Amino acid sequence: MRYTARVYYICHFYGDFHLLAVIRLFLIALFILMSGLVGLLMCILVPFHPNHVHRCATWYSQVAKLLGIKLEINNAPRSDSQSVVYVANHQNSYDIFTITGAVPKRTVSIGKKSLKWIPFFGQLYWLSGNILIDRKNKTKAVGTISKAANKIKQKNLSVWMFAEGTRSYGRGLLPLKTGAFHTALQADVPVVPVCMSTTHKKINLNRWDNGTIYIEFLDPIILNKDASVRKQANEVHAIMDSKIKQLDAL
Repeated sequence: MRYTARVYYICHFYGDFHLLAVIRLFLIALFILMSGLVGLLMCILVPFHPNHVHRCATWYSQVAKLLGIKLEINNAPRSDSQSVVYVANHQNSYDIFTITGAVPKRTVSIGKKSLKWIPFFGQLYWLSGNILIDRKNKTKAVGTISKAANKIKQKNLSVWMFAEGTRSYGRGLLPLKTGAFHTALQADVPVVPVCMSTTHKKINLNRWDNGTIYIEFLDPIILNKDASVRKQANEVHAIMDSKIKQLDAL
């Protein structure tokens, strides 16, 4: 129900319901139902496979075509790339159909614990191997960071994080929280910023063509264990903010 309400809010935000918007909403709801069932079956038969998240993310990114969006992904890592912590910008509910197209193989994400209550999607999110975090409980959140770092080291995985901690909704790149950077330091892996061009108010469910969304992986950044984590997070923020503005100008 939460996801349905969110989809309704998106449509209402951009104007009155038109036939195209209604058809799109119906097809999206049908997709979520069917992909949830197929994905759950896949995860039950082979639970927590390291590539489940990549497969499911690829499925969801196909909805971008239904929304009239073309995704252009640049500098994507090779399948045999080293483990890293991906730090991506988080804009709105459309992210589930856009930036998901960039999620590499052998990568899991960290999401808020409440996601598991979303019918079909929440159960798929958990069983596919993603990590759930209780942001309201700082002690448990710290434990989740350690858990993510251990997964990176023991299973040769990468972790995808929306370091802003919430959707920006057109406010630009919000300050980055330090959890992603502590995870990278504990796992002794680089941070790789992933920048997506601004989508706020650029996707209209009543419009056939919603243009191109640009996603770019930046070069790995090796963190300094002896330097301030907050300072390094701010430096990465500046790099990402500059790149997002460049992508918006394309």
